Amino acid sequence: MQIIISPAKKMRVDTDSMEAGELPVFLEETGKLLQRLRSFHRGELQELFRANDQITEENFQRYSSMDLKKGQTPAVLSYVGLQYQYMAPQVFTGKQWAYVRKHLWILSGFYGMLRPDHGVTPYRLEMQARLSVGEAKDLYGFWGDKLYRELVREDKVILNLASREYSKVIEPYLEPDVRYVTCVFGSLQNGKVKVKGTEAKMARGEMVRWISKRQIDRPEEVRAFDGLGYSYSPERATEKEYVFLKL
Repeated sequence: MQIIISPAKKMRVDTDSMEAGELPVFLEETGKLLQRLRSFHRGELQELFRANDQITEENFQRYSSMDLKKGQTPAVLSYVGLQYQYMAPQVFTGKQWAYVRKHLWILSGFYGMLRPDHGVTPYRLEMQARLSVGEAKDLYGFWGDKLYRELVREDKVILNLASREYSKVIEPYLEPDVRYVTCVFGSLQNGKVKVKGTEAKMARGEMVRWISKRQIDRPEEVRAFDGLGYSYSPERATEKEYVFLKL
């Protein structure tokens, strides 16, 4: 079973906690994106990021001096956000690290996909950014089916804990022999399942931590998840979508 999650916008450098592992799988493609981003002036970057002046300047400087092979932070320690806070990789045991290295992928607009210990440098580039590269009008077109092919190369069971923005880079290419299960975290409002972005991020991180602690290798086993007050709702779930409600 392979688990996919989203990255976070905010990143940090941490070269002390643990040494980064291998280089990302699609570093050649990342180099092409970096070259494209370096061709932008500040105003164009700001429009692309839809960010304020401070964030734009920070990332303009990042791209100007970026070395993709030096000063790297393990990917799962580099991202800062609610999902990663609740995942708490800083306190993973050796068994948990071994598990996520084998089962967890972080999808990324800039790097494509990352194992937790792949070495990265801070960047800003959301998958939904309208960045044209060559003949591709956006990043979904740029990555095409490459990420999907890598994801199912040795394992055809996928647990989707990614947001819609990122799962969209995988789902168009799903084949009949691939099992793909999406986890939905929400609460009932007027008889309907309502998903709140902030709470969903917390739950996804908590589930990754929960799964890695229990060394789970089948989607069915995650139905027992009860973190943060959630419980599995069999009457609202399907074979392809597991629904967890917070009561």
